[in-house]
Amino acid sequence: MTHAGTGGARSPDLRKFLKAATFALELAAIAAGYFGLGVSTLLLPWANPTATTLWPPTGVALALIVLRGNRIWPALVTGAFFATAVVTGSLAESCCVAIGVPLAAAAGAWLIERAGLREALATPLGAARFALVCFIPVALISASTATAGLVLSNDMGFAGPAATWATWWLADGAGSVLLAPFILLWAVPPYRFGQWRLLQSAVIVALAAAIAVVAYSPQFGGYLADNDFDRLLPYRHLFGFLVVLPLAWAAARGEQADAAAAALVFFAIVAWAVSMGSPALPRPNSAAALSFLSMLAIITSLPPLVVGAAIARHREGEARLQSAYAQLNLQFEQTQVAFERAKRHFQILIEGVVDHAVFVLDKSGRVASWNSTAQHIIGYSADEIIGKHFGVLYRPDERRSGEPNRVIELAIKNGKQAVEGWRMKKDGTLFFVTGSITAIRDETGVLIGLANVIRDATERRDTQEQLVEAREQLAMAQKMEAIGKLTGGIAHDFNNLLMIIGGNAQTFKRLLDPKLPKAIEAIQIAAKRGESLTRQLLTFSRRQHLSPTIVDLNANIHNLRPMIESSLRGNIVYKEVIDPEIWPVKVDLAELELAIVNIAVNARDAMPNGGTFTVAAGNVQVNDEAGAEPPERGLVAVSFTDSGVGIPPNLLSKIFDPFFTTKEVGKGTGLGLSQVYGFVHQAGGTIEAESRVGQGTTITVYLPACTEKDLAARDSTALEAARPPRPTVLIVDDSAEVAEVTSSLFEDLGFDTDYSDSADAALKLLAEGTKIDLVFSDIVMPGTIDGVGLAREIRARYPHLPVVLTTGYSDAAQAVPADLKILRKPFDTTTLRGFIQSIGQDMNEASLAS
Repeated sequence: MTHAGTGGARSPDLRKFLKAATFALELAAIAAGYFGLGVSTLLLPWANPTATTLWPPTGVALALIVLRGNRIWPALVTGAFFATAVVTGSLAESCCVAIGVPLAAAAGAWLIERAGLREALATPLGAARFALVCFIPVALISASTATAGLVLSNDMGFAGPAATWATWWLADGAGSVLLAPFILLWAVPPYRFGQWRLLQSAVIVALAAAIAVVAYSPQFGGYLADNDFDRLLPYRHLFGFLVVLPLAWAAARGEQADAAAAALVFFAIVAWAVSMGSPALPRPNSAAALSFLSMLAIITSLPPLVVGAAIARHREGEARLQSAYAQLNLQFEQTQVAFERAKRHFQILIEGVVDHAVFVLDKSGRVASWNSTAQHIIGYSADEIIGKHFGVLYRPDERRSGEPNRVIELAIKNGKQAVEGWRMKKDGTLFFVTGSITAIRDETGVLIGLANVIRDATERRDTQEQLVEAREQLAMAQKMEAIGKLTGGIAHDFNNLLMIIGGNAQTFKRLLDPKLPKAIEAIQIAAKRGESLTRQLLTFSRRQHLSPTIVDLNANIHNLRPMIESSLRGNIVYKEVIDPEIWPVKVDLAELELAIVNIAVNARDAMPNGGTFTVAAGNVQVNDEAGAEPPERGLVAVSFTDSGVGIPPNLLSKIFDPFFTTKEVGKGTGLGLSQVYGFVHQAGGTIEAESRVGQGTTITVYLPACTEKDLAARDSTALEAARPPRPTVLIVDDSAEVAEVTSSLFEDLGFDTDYSDSADAALKLLAEGTKIDLVFSDIVMPGTIDGVGLAREIRARYPHLPVVLTTGYSDAAQAVPADLKILRKPFDTTTLRGFIQSIGQDMNEASLAS
């Protein structure tokens, strides 16, 4: 355990030691290499007449700092110091060079690092910036420190410090531009070391070297002179311009490393030729030679770097585009496959929808797909509709108004638009649809089409309309029922009061002096008006007991002409259009006459400036008009048309409501048309109203025609009966005042009267054997037996004794047998006489006095 722990503790120390040793070897190698490169400048005295190590080691130092970082500065300091000391022997100059070279290289490396190692030379602008870094910070610092060393050592080989500094600055800059890119491009990965790649590099470098040898080598010049080619010697340096070919070849291929290697080899051969004193080049150890070599280094290295960077950048971009294109093609193929799959799934889905028409529209609204349900509902096949604008489904007026395009715009704006309305099928028939139009967008939000889903809702709409109509009818019926009960109850009590008033007024009129009846006549008129009002209320509430008879409308309407014309004004023209073959109807004639008068009065008020009032009557087949119960024979339609101001649509549905009126206060009760409505429906018919503002109103009453049975009964009925003198009438009523008035009316007609205040008292009187010829009983009475029950008891015990009931209103009257007569309250002598005459056949022993 301890050994293991000791071994584990020694391993990090060993790794640190190996790391430190490796770093020391690296520093030693760099210092030795730099030292050797600096000392080698002694072989080129023309390049550095003062024997300093400024060129080309400064470019090497820059490349090493960029590659290995600032940590190698000790090696650079050591190599530069000893190389300078060996060459110059000056301590001051050696110290200055040892400080300046690492400092210049570190400054240049910092600027290059900001763009990245490869990125510094990967673009044309980066290559230009790299050259600028080599000349300004690197060569500037290096030349300045070296010049300072010369000044301190009092060793000035040129005209002065300024000229020396300029020469060294140019030499350091040119050397850095030539050497640093070569080292960086060949040392920094990635670099392609394929077989053909190395062969091409070797050919480019060899070609550049051959051009340099031919153009500038002294040995090649001597070869030409020895072989009698002296004429070519003055022109052979022009061959050096052919170095553009290998450099351009390397740059065109985007291989900056090959261009840098070819430039370096070409420059080295030219520099060697200068040192050997080639006739085609400047003299060695001259400022002209240094300037020539500096410019040559810049010209042969910088342009190929810039052009090569541009070509390489272009090729990289082209490669990226090709890769992107290939990727897009792959994605497109995958998308196409996915689209086809989705299209198949979508088609399967929409074909599976059996109650909705589903079709897709393009952005302009043209049909792009069409499912089988759409074909079944609308009628178009896919071949007929695809490519057409979906506006063909709209009505022509909607197409002219731009409704289809408006729906598309709303769907695009809102994402989804509900649709509802009438559409046209292929055969032109209309059908009601509900559904929606939804905008379809891709993942970037771009509109690619619209999906239209609709459903044939014609049957459902019809059902809903019928339901709404049924609810309205039910609500109206409930309202009418409630109002009818209220008016019927009021009329019942009011009729008793009117009976007392009217009856006593008649008695007073008969007994008093004829010169004093004005007050009594006023009472009678009021009673008549009250009677008419309650009659209208009872008719509307359908609680009025009717006495229907067979009526010939042709004759009766003609007989009513004077009454109708008296209800109108002189500026109103009255017309009749009556079918001479009109069927008879079975109605209460008094109620019919009252209804006609009420309609005429309303027509008169609707024509303040005069006009035309037309009464038309004719037969209507059963299937032409709908009734609650279709009659056996048919319907008779009686229409009343005026040319008045008309009724607004919002008020037309209210004209039959009780107490509804558009007249001024005091000009109408609002019960006229409600009486007509109640009478018609109680007679088994219907009523309709049509009106246009400014054109007039037509009210049509439909009454069931008489059956053959009714006509046969009328023809076979003979009401001939002997009437005994002074018959006795038993009056049964819980109200003594009403009974007294009734008794006076009967006595005025020649009857004797007897009185009972209840049904039990009346039965007791009959049981005692009292001679009674007619029982006249109120329906509503206290006790266990009402008027209807009394009539049943009398018919059971005394089947030959006629019974007549009277009432102002009673629900019990609904249970009265059809052959049991009922007289409405209030009534007067004339009404009572007519009623007694109508039941004369039941009075075997009674007779009427005049």
